[in-house]
Amino acid sequence: MSPAPAPAVLVVEHASPEGPYAIATALEAAGLQMRVCRTWAGDEVPDTLTGVAALVVMGGPMAAYENFSGRAAELALLRAALEAEVPVLGVCLGAQLLASAAGGAARAGDGARIGWGTVLMTSAARSDPLFAGTPGRLRILHWHADTVDLPPEATLLASSARCPVQAFRIGGSAWGTQFHLEVDKKAVDAFAAAFTDEAAVAPDLLDTTPTELATLAPHRDRVFARFAALVVDRSARTATRTFFTPRAADWEARFAADGPVYEAAVARMGLRPGQCALDVGCGSGRALPALRAEVGEGGVVLGVDLTPAMLGATEREGRTGLARLLLADACRLPLPAGAVHGIFSAGLINHVPDPATALCEWSRVTAPGGALLLFHPSGRTERAARHGRPLDPADPLAEENLRPALRAAGWDLDCYEDASDHFLARAVRARG
Repeated sequence: MSPAPAPAVLVVEHASPEGPYAIATALEAAGLQMRVCRTWAGDEVPDTLTGVAALVVMGGPMAAYENFSGRAAELALLRAALEAEVPVLGVCLGAQLLASAAGGAARAGDGARIGWGTVLMTSAARSDPLFAGTPGRLRILHWHADTVDLPPEATLLASSARCPVQAFRIGGSAWGTQFHLEVDKKAVDAFAAAFTDEAAVAPDLLDTTPTELATLAPHRDRVFARFAALVVDRSARTATRTFFTPRAADWEARFAADGPVYEAAVARMGLRPGQCALDVGCGSGRALPALRAEVGEGGVVLGVDLTPAMLGATEREGRTGLARLLLADACRLPLPAGAVHGIFSAGLINHVPDPATALCEWSRVTAPGGALLLFHPSGRTERAARHGRPLDPADPLAEENLRPALRAAGWDLDCYEDASDHFLARAVRARG
């Protein structure tokens, strides 16, 4: 098989001079590709995050609180990124749009701020994944007249006398900077040439830039290198979340008729009352009622999913009382060795970045003699035909691939059914 394409970072530009500069340098150094959406050249803002490992929204001369072309689409994309926990970096206008998408507001400030000036880092910045280690006082380029009111859940990272919000974080994966940390000399020259009236407010801008950049560059490069590393580290889970998050709202309705076949599949696991069962990649929790029935009130049922929106769907379906729900990576489960007696997994093995790693991790948390049931309510041939593609010889669920992978992970395959109306593979955790 050909190697998987490198994760792509979507960069939205609003003005030709306001490109990603040092951000692009860091992304490229980390092996990340960029997909640049140049709205200033007529590019349409994408309506999906499919294939996007991170979202970077740059600055521009328009106001975030006015209805410029593409604004609604950008806000929708930012909201989708926040919901799916896609890494986000917003710069100037991009930061204002990010704050607005999260429930804050952009508004006019008390006048333009142009040129090099000092910002003060907050105490929260000391432990921030990007800004930790940044000096408490930082000289940086300003080029804006607007400001933002942050939503309550945002964390303020930097401030200045005339602009209380200079940098912030929303959740654990989205950052906004009102200032222009991304600039290098080429960027400052481009700003000054494009916005001559504004540049006139800071007549010594170009003369002082080399000295200012010499001090700023190490901190700038460290922040963006950390962002790029975070994007790479999270790229696999980001792909999963961008796939499942928009589907979570109607996931249950799409498969409402599958309850009985899930119940029948769970019954073949051989669970006993009082045991601990795990549904890994539980989705909207369709298997949880059957798992609870098998282990009884004295047993424990755990539901694990990587996508917050899917756990939200479980809650909407009223299934939270059946299991303890965990937001976790299926390949790095927060469970001790031998903690469960049976694992149910419907369709997940084709969505994890490394099936062999997943099978090893599931083996680690399963007691000897425990069962693993891999299930899907349709067979491999039927699914391939439905998606208009032939069977993939590299499919991890093909018996010639699955059997040795299970054995290498400490499982013994004792049942394999790839029928027209279902797929089921049952394995037992080897003893000793």
